[in-house]
Parts: sequence; C-alpha cells; structure tokens
Amino acid sequence: MQNRALTLCFLCVALLTLFVLNTTGAQSGSNSTCPDIPSIGKAAAGCYYNNPVNRTIRASPPSPPPSPPPSFPPSSTPSTSTNPAHPPTIPPAPVKPPDPFPPEGRKNPKRLQVRIIIAIFALALTLGLGFILFLFWWKRKENKQDVPAFDVSIGDEFGNGLGPREFSFDELSKATKNFADEEKLGEGGFGAVYKGFLRDSNTHVAVKRVSRRSKQGIKEYVSEVKIISQFRHKNLVKLIGWCHERELLLAYEFMPSGSLDFHLFKGRSLIPWKIRYKIVQDLASALLYLHEEGDLCVLHRDIKASNIMLDSAFNAKLGDFGLARLVDHEKGSQTTVLAGTLGYIAPECHRTGKASKDSDVYSFGIVVLEIACGRRSIEPIYDEHQASLVAWVWEAYGNEMLLDVVDKKLSNDFNVKEMEYLLLVGLWCAHPSRSMRPSIRQAIQVLNFEVPPPNLPSKMPAPNYDDISSAPIIRISEPGSLSITIPR
Repeated sequence: MQNRALTLCFLCVALLTLFVLNTTGAQSGSNSTCPDIPSIGKAAAGCYYNNPVNRTIRASPPSPPPSPPPSFPPSSTPSTSTNPAHPPTIPPAPVKPPDPFPPEGRKNPKRLQVRIIIAIFALALTLGLGFILFLFWWKRKENKQDVPAFDVSIGDEFGNGLGPREFSFDELSKATKNFADEEKLGEGGFGAVYKGFLRDSNTHVAVKRVSRRSKQGIKEYVSEVKIISQFRHKNLVKLIGWCHERELLLAYEFMPSGSLDFHLFKGRSLIPWKIRYKIVQDLASALLYLHEEGDLCVLHRDIKASNIMLDSAFNAKLGDFGLARLVDHEKGSQTTVLAGTLGYIAPECHRTGKASKDSDVYSFGIVVLEIACGRRSIEPIYDEHQASLVAWVWEAYGNEMLLDVVDKKLSNDFNVKEMEYLLLVGLWCAHPSRSMRPSIRQAIQVLNFEVPPPNLPSKMPAPNYDDISSAPIIRISEPGSLSITIPR
C-alpha cells in the first residue's frame, strides 16, 4: 500500500513537470518571434500570423492589389509615343511584408535560453520532490524495523464478551475528544492517561496512550494485555479494552477519586483514618490474590501510592501492570532486570535485580507507612535521620515513641490499636532482610487482629544479603508477544 502511494506521488510529479514544460515552452515559442520586429504594431501582426488558427494566411499569402490604369490627359488618347518628356507611368512593385516566421536554420537565442532555464527548474523540482518522497519512504521503513514485534496469545475471553474487548482507534479517539489536553488525567514515563466517555455503554473510561517512541512502553503494553486480562478481582483496576490499530491504547475503568498519592501528598482533602485503614486492607487483598489465589503468581514489581486508584467510595484498586510478570508458584522464576520506583524497591533488588513475592511485600510495607505517616518514603528536605521513612519510623519504634510519626493532619483522630498494628506491619514488611519479611497472608492476619503483631528489634537491622543465595530461585515468565505495527 505504501509503495503504491509513493509510485502515485512520483507519477503526479512527473505529469506536473511535463505540464509546466509544455505550457511554458508554448508560451516562450509564441513570444520568441516578436522581439525581431522593432515596431509594436508589427509585433502584434507577427503574433497574429503566428497563431495556429491563422496559419492559412502563410499558406496562401495575399496577392498584391491590382495596378491602377495608366493616367492620360483627358484631352488626349493613349499613345505609344516614346517622347522622353512624357514617359509612361509604371505602377510600384508590391512590398513584401517581413516574414514573422524566421527560417528554420536560424535559432532565436532568447527562446533557447528560456527553454534551458525552464528545463533546469523542472528537473530541480522533480529531483527535490523525489528526494523528499524517498526520505519519507526510508523513514517509514526504518521506523517499522525499529518497532519490535510481539506475539501474544490472547485468551478466548477477548472474543466472547467475558473480558476486555478490542476498540478501534476512532472509538477511543472520539471518546477522549481526540486526546484533548483538557481530558488529560496524568502522564507517566511511557505515555499519558486521558478521561473518555463511551456512548454505546454510557460509561466513563481512563484511556492510557502508550508512547510510540518507547520500546519499554510497548513491552509494558503487552504485559498489561497479557496479564491483567486474565485476572478479575474487586481490588484490581478493571481493563475495559485495548487497541493497537494505529496506536497502543488501553481503556480502564474510570476511578473518580484519582490516585492515593494525590490525596496523601498533593491534595488538600483529608482522608479519614477509617478510610486509610480500609485502603490498606484493600491493597493487601489485591496482593494476596496476585500472589496466592490465581493459577499463576503475579509479581507486580511497581507497588506504590500513585498506582493505587480510588473509586467514588474510596475503595482502593491496584493498577498499572506494565512491569508485572507471571511466576510459577512451585518453581518460581527470576529476572535480572531491575524494575520499579526508587523508594519502593527492596534492598536485595538493587544488588541482584531479582524480583520476588518478598520484594512486592517490601513495596507494600512502604505504602503502609506512607498512609500512616502522610509523607513519602524518601524526603530529602528532612534531616538525615528523617530522610528515609523506614529508618525514621524504626528509630521512633526503638525509642518507644511510635505514635509520634503519625500524620499530623489526622489531629489524633484515629484508633490507637489499629495505628500501632499498622505501623508494626509496615516495618515488618519493609524489613531490610528478605528472609525476615512476612508473606502477604501473614500481614493480613495481623491487620485483622487474628494474630499478635511481630516482635521487631529496637534498632533497624542492616540488610542481610546472605539469605538471597539460599532463597528459592524465581524465574520470570516473560509475557508473550503481540504482532503489531505502529505507524509514525
């Protein structure tokens, strides 16, 4: 299709060039004979005779007018006298007008010069347009080769109405008002998210537009389509549909209350304590489903406050599965590529790059502490001993001043027992040593007061990397691939 379009463009350029040559050539030819006649009137006459319609004049030149009869005196008769005093009157010979058409052997230098200039201009125009079209074709070919091809086996649920459906690009473009800036909800490293409205289902959606220049963004798109479409849980953001017709687009259920990080760190609205505790329980429920209740274990690898979405009732749902990987429950899997967000990545991941359930639990613990304290995991504006949230809370715990780290915006309006248990669970999950962290199920049991909280050391221990080699190896099963071609 692209080759046909390029061929058509070249043909149009060639026809345009021929048209310009013929038009200008005819005009220069018709005007080149006139400059040889100095008089304007004669030039007009020459141009008239040069007109093809009037060329019959050249074929049949007008005969000279008849000569008037000899003039004799009225009183005399014609005489054949050869009297030198009265010579006979001889009519003047007809004057031949100048030929407006120069002989074939003579070339008009001005006409030749005009033709050469026009030919050079037309040739330059053709070569220039041809070069531009060639660059356009080469760029499209190069971009097509740069986009990796994926081949993902999409389950039957994609076609039977039980899961996400495929959208056309026009549908999602229309839903977001052609991706208008006023509909933009946010922007990440691999694309922007827009608010949209589907008229056929009368529902609002959040449309993620993956950047076409990001190979990592393409991989994340494949991961989300592959993983989140296979799982359904009340505390996971629902994938409504997908599209890779002209761009990579993902449509999720719209979460009116936005993300957790906005309310904790950016917004002016206060999240009451009961809602905060419920958010922690919702997040733990989602992680339990991913780690233990599915056919395969899912490592999210990017649990953080900005990936926790809130609906209109402030029910929490975990989203953004772009970095997620499928894991075999028994054998496990492994990856050597470090992924995640600074401040939420477990210490052992910085050393080995290996993801595990324990690294997800660590990220969960960081979010728990952020919810309780109302601050980010890393805050450079604080003193050195307060910059790290985990170190700061652990120090307060060792000094038996644990409640001093509670978010001041709560104004002491919280349940003391729930707050203590929540802070202890956060420290337990964010333990520097992987082997000392609980499973998500054990953390839930403490949050539900089914078992007592853990007995943690009063001083924050240093990371123990010796337990990494003895831990079971985890092998990450990379998502399959999706055959896509993205136009640039």
